[in-house]
Amino acid sequence: MNPRTRLWLVAFGLAGVAALLVAACLDLPHFGGDRHPYGDRAVHASLDRHTANTIASVNFDQRAFDTLGETTILFAAVVGCVVLLRQTRDEHRARPAPAAVAPPVRRYALLMLPVALLIGLYVIAHGQLSPGGGFQGGVVAATSLHLLYLGADYRALERIRPVGLFEVGDALSASAYLVTGLAGLIGGTAFLANTLLPYGTFNTLSSGGTVPLLNAAVGMEVACAVVVLLARFLDQAVEIEEENGK
Repeated sequence: MNPRTRLWLVAFGLAGVAALLVAACLDLPHFGGDRHPYGDRAVHASLDRHTANTIASVNFDQRAFDTLGETTILFAAVVGCVVLLRQTRDEHRARPAPAAVAPPVRRYALLMLPVALLIGLYVIAHGQLSPGGGFQGGVVAATSLHLLYLGADYRALERIRPVGLFEVGDALSASAYLVTGLAGLIGGTAFLANTLLPYGTFNTLSSGGTVPLLNAAVGMEVACAVVVLLARFLDQAVEIEEENGK
C-alpha cells in the first residue's frame, strides 16, 4: 500500500469517527437543562444498591468492566517500566551517600508520613461512601512512604519498601479484581455483576455489595504500582550507574 492510499484510508476513518461524534453530541441533553437521563439512572442504580458515592457505583458496579481495563493498563505500564528500567550488563550499583537534610524538612516529613498514610488508607476504605476511592487513596498511600526519602535518606526508604513484595502485591491486587468478576460467573450471574454479596445498610462500610471489594483491590493495586514505579525511577536516578561512572 502506497503512502497516498494510506492517507486516504486514514482520512476516511477520521471523517467517519467525526460524523459519529457530531451525531452523538447533537443528541446530548442541553447544558444546564432539566433532562439528565444518564445522571438520573446512575444515581438511581447507586441508591438501589446502597452505594452512597455515585462515582464509586459507576466505577465499580455500572461500568466495572471498564475499570478492569484501566487497572490492566496501569499494571501493563508497571511491567513495561520494570523491564525498561532494569539494571543492564553495562551498569552497576553505587550506594548513595546520605545527604544532609534541613531539620525543618526532616521534622515535618517524618511527622506527615503516618498522617498521609492513614489518609490514603481512609480514602480507600471509604471509597463507596465519600469522595475518593481506590485510585486516589492508592496514590496518596504510595507517595506518603516516600516522605521518608525527603526526611531521612534513600537507604531508609529502601528498608520500608521492599520492591519485590510490592511487585507481588501489584499482581495479586489486579488478580483479585479479576477473581471477583469470575466469582459472579461461578455464582450464575454476569461477569463483575454486583449480585454476590448483600448490599448491607446504606452509608456504612459494609454497604454496596462488591463495590468495596473492587475498590479495595484497585486501591492496593494502585498503591503497589506507584511504589514500584517510583522505586525503578529512583534506582536509575540514585543508584544505577554506567560502567564509565555516569
